[in-house]
Amino acid sequence: MISVIILGAGNVANHLFKAFKKSDQATVKQWYNRSLNTIKQFSNQTEITDNLAQIKDADLYILAVSDDAVKELSAKLPFANRLVVHTSGSVNIHDIDKKHRRGVLYPLQTFSKNSDMDFTNVPICIEAIESEDYHLLKKIAVSLGSPTKKVNSDQRQVLHLAAVFVNNFTNQLYRLGHEISESEAADFDLLKPLILETAKKIEHLSPYMAQTGPAKRNDKTTLKKHLKLLEDKPHHKTVYELLTKSIQLTHGGKKL
Repeated sequence: MISVIILGAGNVANHLFKAFKKSDQATVKQWYNRSLNTIKQFSNQTEITDNLAQIKDADLYILAVSDDAVKELSAKLPFANRLVVHTSGSVNIHDIDKKHRRGVLYPLQTFSKNSDMDFTNVPICIEAIESEDYHLLKKIAVSLGSPTKKVNSDQRQVLHLAAVFVNNFTNQLYRLGHEISESEAADFDLLKPLILETAKKIEHLSPYMAQTGPAKRNDKTTLKKHLKLLEDKPHHKTVYELLTKSIQLTHGGKKL
């Protein structure tokens, strides 16, 4: 059984802990967080601590903390030559203190604390300095049921950037759509099948081929009507114009 220690208590840490509880090849030996109250509810499932000096020996230490905390926390760990990884998409592997064996276990998915997660739908991007550490990290990821991919830091950073576009920015567009529909008491739920179909399409079509709508068609009458409807929503109008121009540039149409 591979022994794991989790450091941090954010969304990723919580979901990793739940996933490890289901694994028959890895176990969480200890969970560290600087605020013990945050993880107190798990004290009957694993040992918890808020003292770095009390951290035990383990096969793997996972820094599931904010990007800005990785470097400082790894430097504070009171041991050396053990495998320490972070879970960030944007932090360089070399930000982990060089006294450790270093790696990255990046779950490429969106995590919300109160939403269940099936790790068979969580691809894990793996990076390691030493080949033996890579194989251990792959074994860990597979034990969670996740598909894995070996990546380097540059690839991981552009994947994280792309993830911001397809997840964070897309979710903000959902929010804007929700506000627009609410402005006339229209039912936003009617848009949910469209949202699901849009995501489903790119399983067999490229995003380029899947594009539809008035911007691609250069339907000037519809575009002008939409902009008129957004006259009292300058922020929404700016986003609409920006994305319309982006679609038109992509598909070679005339600009709005």
